[in-house]
Amino acid sequence: MQRQHTRQPSFGAGLNVTPLIDMVFILLIFFVVNSSFVKETGVEVDRPTAQTAERQDQAGILIAVTKDGEVWIEQQQVDVRAVRGHVERLHAESPEASALILADKRSETGIVMQVLDQARLAGIARVAVAASEEL
Repeated sequence: MQRQHTRQPSFGAGLNVTPLIDMVFILLIFFVVNSSFVKETGVEVDRPTAQTAERQDQAGILIAVTKDGEVWIEQQQVDVRAVRGHVERLHAESPEASALILADKRSETGIVMQVLDQARLAGIARVAVAASEEL
């Protein structure tokens, strides 16, 4: 009597991808933690230049005024009379935030001053107007 040995297929022999998945998640966490998120106003503004322009830390509230007199906050066009309400809401979310007005160099000074005034009335202590450094 002879025994026949049949080979059973082995399902355990395979590639273990668990360490690879762990490494991908670690890399993902690393890039998320080290990335910086840039806030934008939603429109492109041609800022004026100034010799005394100083680099400022990132402001929490960005307000843009275009050359056509449009006011933009958080990628939404806002009426000048509604600036205070929007800024108050953003100020309530982050009380330590400062405001930065990105005014186009061809925008009307009156509208920029209205926006500045509305931001201050909303309770923002530090309001600045952005300018590019003169080369």
